[in-house]
Amino acid sequence: MAMRNTRSRRQQILQQLLEQGSVQVADLVGRYGVSAVTIRTDLGHFEEQGLATRTHGGATLVRTPPQEQDIHEKDALNLPLKESIGARAAQLVQPGDNIIIDSGSTTMTLARHLRGHRDVTVMTNGLNIAWELANAAGVNVLLTGGQLRKQSLSLQGSQAEASLNPYSFDTLFLGVDGLDLQFGLTTHDEAEARLNHRMVERARRIVVLTDASKFGRVSLHRIAYLDQIHAVITDAGIDEATREGLQRRGIDVVVAEPAA
Repeated sequence: MAMRNTRSRRQQILQQLLEQGSVQVADLVGRYGVSAVTIRTDLGHFEEQGLATRTHGGATLVRTPPQEQDIHEKDALNLPLKESIGARAAQLVQPGDNIIIDSGSTTMTLARHLRGHRDVTVMTNGLNIAWELANAAGVNVLLTGGQLRKQSLSLQGSQAEASLNPYSFDTLFLGVDGLDLQFGLTTHDEAEARLNHRMVERARRIVVLTDASKFGRVSLHRIAYLDQIHAVITDAGIDEATREGLQRRGIDVVVAEPAA
C-alpha cells in the first residue's frame, strides 16, 4: 500500500511541477501530510530522472513536455521512419488476429500496411485509421465511438472506454508521445491516456510503435508502466541505454529498417 501511496503522491507532485514549473517542500509537506524528508526523497527521485533540479526549499522543472502537434503536422514528421515502423508492425499480424490500433500518425502507417491482410479484425479509436481500412476487403473494422478530438482525429471519452469492455484482443499497437525508462509511457491528453490505459487492459500483448525521438520524453499523462508492455518497434535512432533498459525489463526491441 505504501508503495502505491508513494507512486500516486509522486505523480501528483510531478503534475504540479509540470503545471507550475516549481514546487516548495513546505507546501508539499502541508498538502500530503508527510515529512520533509519524504518530500525531499520524492524531489530527489525527479532529479535522478532528469525531470527537476533541487533548489533551496524545493525543486524546479528541467524537462518541459514538448508541445503537441496536430495530426497533419505529425504525419509529415519522420515519415520514412514511421513508414518502416508501420511495415514492420504489420508483419506481426496474422490471419485470425483481433487487434487494437491506437490513433496516431505512426500507427496510421501500420493501417496502411494491413490493407492486403486477410481475416483480421481491427478495433480503433482513430478516424483516419478506420478510413484507411474502409475498403480493405480482408479487414473487419470496429470503431470505438465516443467524442471526436479534432486535433488528433481520435475518438475518446467514457463512451469510447466502455465500447472496449465486451472484447478481448490479441495485440494492442499503441502510439505514445513519450517513453521514459523510469516514468513509462505518456501522452499529452488526459482523456486519451485514460482510453489507452483501458486498451492496455483489454489486450494480451502490448506493442508500442514509436520513432526514437520519443525516448526519454515525459508528457503530462501516464498511460502505463513499462512492465506492462511486451515489445517496442522503433527506428535505428534508438540509443544504447534505452535499448538496454528496455531489454533488461524483458521487452523485445525491434528496429525497423527503412525501405531501400
